[in-house]
Amino acid sequence: MEFVEVREGLAKILVPKAERIYDAPVFYNPIMALNRDISVLAVEVLKPRTVLDALSATGIRGIRYALETPAEEVWLNDISEDAFNLILENLRLNLGVDGERIGERRFSFEGEKKVIANLDDANRLMAEKFRHFDFLDLDPFGSPVEFLDTALRSVRRKGVLAVTATDTGVLCGAYRHACRRKYLAEPIRGELCHEAGLRILIGTVVRYAAKYDLGVEVLLAYYRDHYFRAFLRLKSGARKADGSIERLGYLWQDENGRFGYENSFLPKRQGAYGPLWLGPLKSQEFVDEVLKLAEEHPPAHKKTLPFLETLVEELDVPFHYDTHALARRNNLQVGKLAEIIETLRGKGYSATRTHFSPVAIKTDAPFDEVLEALRALH
Repeated sequence: MEFVEVREGLAKILVPKAERIYDAPVFYNPIMALNRDISVLAVEVLKPRTVLDALSATGIRGIRYALETPAEEVWLNDISEDAFNLILENLRLNLGVDGERIGERRFSFEGEKKVIANLDDANRLMAEKFRHFDFLDLDPFGSPVEFLDTALRSVRRKGVLAVTATDTGVLCGAYRHACRRKYLAEPIRGELCHEAGLRILIGTVVRYAAKYDLGVEVLLAYYRDHYFRAFLRLKSGARKADGSIERLGYLWQDENGRFGYENSFLPKRQGAYGPLWLGPLKSQEFVDEVLKLAEEHPPAHKKTLPFLETLVEELDVPFHYDTHALARRNNLQVGKLAEIIETLRGKGYSATRTHFSPVAIKTDAPFDEVLEALRALH
């Protein structure tokens, strides 16, 4: 393999040279630097002692956790031998020490902190390390569902599970049967698909966690660059699990763009989408702290800071109005987003931009008021 050296945050890593990132024998995606930035900031805020990067590839995420956060013990794991050898090389490059072999498939790097590289199936490692990790990061290629059971048993009962899903076509309704199979949920197509997809993902984790008497608090969940990401704090106890299950429900949408949703174990109307999470997509205190840290230490990706600013300011209510889709559905002209927001605020409603779409708003105004605000601009 031919390698090039890449710098990201405080890490410098070797990545395989390839025409396209998907052709490389070990996967590295520079676009996901924003995802890794937010993850590093989250770990800085949460201060976990033990961290697992379950699907490490080049090791970039785990190495950044080791270099940029207060975590005392960081595990990097991959099932591929090529990836494992590259992880070892990248750890030597960044930590400046040689690893000590522990058994056939594991090396320990002891310096200021303990960093362990492991060659194994992620499910087998997580099953072995029962309730060991304060922060567990699942960043698979595609869906995370095949790892959820063991991840929820490997993370401590009050720990944090960070989960990525890149199968957006499935969660956004392009492959309905795959969504039913993997997530046991009915997805929606159209302008609400990204938010609904994110909420289906969270709802799935909530249902998996409930089996183990674990509730879920969403610290931050977002959609970006064709992936979904959620940081979920686990809450121990049957009552907490029941409370999380009660925040699941269903979504409906009419032809004119009006949507409705309700917290319910089963849908009351035909044509419902879900089940999905209807609770908050962020803890305001948590995102405020993440943004503050990002302002103090410039992240690796230039878009991380403006993206975090949008997340911090965004109104946290279920679902949004895409002004272009609304105008199209109701034969109206599209007005300026800022003016629509101002009109709604002038009537006493809350309204903000949303990260789900550059032409959408989040508001607590009823549908007819949103439509009226669109009409008023002509």
